[in-house]
Amino acid sequence: MQIGFEAKRVFYNKTGLGNYSRDLIRIVSDCFPENKYFLYNPKKSKETLFVPNETNVFEKNPRTAFYKKYYNLWRQRGVVADLEKDQIRIFHGLSGELPSGLQSKGIKSIVTIHDLIFIRYPHLYSFFDRKIHYLKFKKATRNADLILAISEQTKLDTIQFLGVDPSKIKVIYQGCNAVFKTYFSDESKKEVAEKYQLPEKFVLNVGTIEERKNALTIVKAIKNLDVSLVLIGKETKYTAQIHNYIKINNLENRVHFLKNVSAEELAIIYQLASVFVYPSIFEGFGIPIIEALFSKTPVITNKNGVFPEAGGPSSLYIEPFDVDDLEQKINQVLTDATLSKNMREKGFEFAQKFNDELIAQQIISCYKELSK
Repeated sequence: MQIGFEAKRVFYNKTGLGNYSRDLIRIVSDCFPENKYFLYNPKKSKETLFVPNETNVFEKNPRTAFYKKYYNLWRQRGVVADLEKDQIRIFHGLSGELPSGLQSKGIKSIVTIHDLIFIRYPHLYSFFDRKIHYLKFKKATRNADLILAISEQTKLDTIQFLGVDPSKIKVIYQGCNAVFKTYFSDESKKEVAEKYQLPEKFVLNVGTIEERKNALTIVKAIKNLDVSLVLIGKETKYTAQIHNYIKINNLENRVHFLKNVSAEELAIIYQLASVFVYPSIFEGFGIPIIEALFSKTPVITNKNGVFPEAGGPSSLYIEPFDVDDLEQKINQVLTDATLSKNMREKGFEFAQKFNDELIAQQIISCYKELSK
């Protein structure tokens, strides 16, 4: 098979959508090398986030001067002519988008829907962004031959908010970068701990530091505990609330903000952490939870929505704004060695359902079904 992908975020996005796109390309091309995978990128990136192997994975850019200049127009419509030339019969929109004109050319299409947070929590988005997202997702789900939802929660939201027929949706979970499944030596851990001046015992949170991710609740929960907090992620305006709380409560020496951490360093920090806490209000899936489980790190997260799907039966769950309950559960993990050991072992066992081979098989099965 020759499969095309809407690949802008493969080359440009460093966070969730980009990670999903890169991991999907990686696992299907590794597990099913007999196929050819064409990544349609509207504009060459100056920063290297992904390198096609040029054996069975190829980057494709606009061919004409017109579309090189008007690359967004190429992405929305002009790319279809290139798909025809490349004899693409299946096209996968990896982040809720599909170009116009696929059906008229006989090209089957799949679109991945990650979340509909902009509908559930409209106050977190501008009016313009909400309208653009809605129109884009509505069009893609209407025209796609198959919709992939990254969780049962996202499937339910797609049915409820976009009016999609449930029979058109298939749930295939995300995996995570292989680096989080790698065991690192004590020497490597020591180097990273020294580089970032990590405390011996700490709570970890990973993700953009924004209102929806709810990191302030963690800061409040550790105030009376003998433990530090490490926050890794891009800061936003919301971070000012956290800094203000830290200052008022004299927590400057116990809350650490890290930036520009490499994937390998992040994987090591997961393994060094005493517990991973993720009190996000809402996610389409919550990939950092999977990264923590593969790292054999105990997880505490939101009891609602998608989080139990990702965290499994051995993680601990809270209402996202319940500071007292979160404080109690962090303390449980820190002081109960038997509980901590069980969470590490059972969490790692549960994480195997997100292994590359299983996910790749499910995705390729979708492509084969459409190619019939």
